[in-house]
Amino acid sequence: MSRITYEEALARARRIRLIAMDVDGALTDGRIIYSSGGRETKCFHVRDGYGIALAIHRGLKIVWISGRQSQITTDRAAELGVTHVIQGRFDKLEVLTNLAGELDVALDEVAFIGDDVIDNAAIAACGLGVAVADAHPDTLAAARWVTTHPGGKGAVRELVDLVLKARA
Repeated sequence: MSRITYEEALARARRIRLIAMDVDGALTDGRIIYSSGGRETKCFHVRDGYGIALAIHRGLKIVWISGRQSQITTDRAAELGVTHVIQGRFDKLEVLTNLAGELDVALDEVAFIGDDVIDNAAIAACGLGVAVADAHPDTLAAARWVTTHPGGKGAVRELVDLVLKARA
């Protein structure tokens, strides 16, 4: 897919009503750390979180779709007010299509941000398909727009800021 400029991304972002995202690798830096007791930890960036809370406050719908099941993801989503969290699903486009239909949002009104090949179909199908800066090469190729920030380090906030700027 051909890459678009920031200005073209901004124009597409004017139509966005729903921002969907992968969790591990887009909303986090992709690392999952297990303690010796088997406890899982992840690192979420506070600016991404604030951006998500701001987007919700400004009327955007937020969806998290993860291939993994994690209580930490559930807890972080609840803390931010994200009510649409789907975990343990690899068919992200199917999940997104169904949920967008339930929410009465067309796919061209959706931005999806991801980092790996599991995200490619959703990225390609949305009005604004985004890859984080450090995404897998095939995911970078599938995306229309690529953030300057890597996953878990402000990439989601960068997308949220783009959409909010376009809506202003």
